[in-house]
Amino acid sequence: MLPDDLPSGGGFASWEWKVCPRLQVGPGRHAGYARPVKPGNIKAVPAPCVVQSVQLHPLRIPLRRPFSHAAHVRTHADPVIVEVELAGGIVGYGETLPRPYVTGESVESVLEAVRTVFVPELLAFRPESFPEALERVEALPAAGPDGAPLSAARCGVELALLDACSRRFDRSIEQAAGWLECPGFGAPGSCGHVRYSAVLSGGDAGRLGRKARLMRLAGLRDFKLKVGYEDDDRRVAAVAGALGRGLGTRTTLRLDANGAWSCAQAVERLRSWRRWPIDSIEQPLPPDHDADLPELKRKAGVPICHDESLVTQDDARRLLELGVADRFNIRISKNGGLLAAMRLAAWARRHGTGIHLGCMVGETGVLSAVGRRFLENVPQVRFAEGSYGRFLLADDIAEPSARFGWGGRARPMRGTGWGVRVNRDKLMRYAEGRSVRLPL
Repeated sequence: MLPDDLPSGGGFASWEWKVCPRLQVGPGRHAGYARPVKPGNIKAVPAPCVVQSVQLHPLRIPLRRPFSHAAHVRTHADPVIVEVELAGGIVGYGETLPRPYVTGESVESVLEAVRTVFVPELLAFRPESFPEALERVEALPAAGPDGAPLSAARCGVELALLDACSRRFDRSIEQAAGWLECPGFGAPGSCGHVRYSAVLSGGDAGRLGRKARLMRLAGLRDFKLKVGYEDDDRRVAAVAGALGRGLGTRTTLRLDANGAWSCAQAVERLRSWRRWPIDSIEQPLPPDHDADLPELKRKAGVPICHDESLVTQDDARRLLELGVADRFNIRISKNGGLLAAMRLAAWARRHGTGIHLGCMVGETGVLSAVGRRFLENVPQVRFAEGSYGRFLLADDIAEPSARFGWGGRARPMRGTGWGVRVNRDKLMRYAEGRSVRLPL
């Protein structure tokens, strides 16, 4: 007879049936024969969660308009979608956007790292429970054999496995946050108070001012302006003027130089803008000039938010030792995945560092949904970026849309995994025949 207390997740296909091994030798004429202690004692044992196949989809999706900052100009999004299929047919999706000037990775290096570094990990991936799956996922390597960071590649693989295992074991992403045992993590996280920000990229001062006014009419209250241009004085003045008297009370303005300045330039610029309540300056110097940050902080008096300088927890510790760990801009793709990003956020909270959730330009709804899961579980996030969807992309591959609504407000995602479905026709269309299936 079959037991009445079958686990609810996964169905019969997810379970193996085994006779209980507790046997004893029967007495009398049955001597020498083994019989069960409890006749009919058959119990369900979870079948291991086995990765059946991996596909990599480097995409090229047009942007509705070019997006520029001091380090780059983009007309297309170039995410890499990692697709993992488990035995039994459950599919999970991850997304990453490698940036050579951030982690040193490229689309090509991510494809190679998944093939050479992560496929062997996937071959050994056979968890029998969600906690065991989380242990194996968190143990994925963060660097290659040469010690070079593999943050972007790791992110894509981690997210695909988390999505698949959440669905396979019918467990929520919130339970993954609970497994990390980070104090205060879990629902509602920051969803009750944080709103998504408007990000203003390159452009002339007049156009930026008009865009800021339109975004303000759409209810957005938090703004980030890309700086590092010759006409920064006019651009900052135009945006601050468009936000009006409410700047610093009803609205906020932070700046992002993408490492375009020297220490002397940063001090001069930030001092000249003291008449406006600038919330923070993101990545004012190149990462290899971090030693100058204490001087900048002392002379400019503006909180510093770290982005390109913050890839690993070793970076976080280094910035803390320098005395400049004011804010961390955590980006899931840059920092190695959701679990790694939440670990970094927990570290920041323990050391009194403010948390911003950043994004990668051109992310699809898959990575936007992961960002939402971050906000659902991480408390005290000060600012959030991302979930722009078709505000920025000409098309998206994920359904339903993870795009934020009026005023930058966004609802929690539903269901297990990331709460989105991938439109396979669109996935194939924007992969343009470059998808790669890796043998396992």
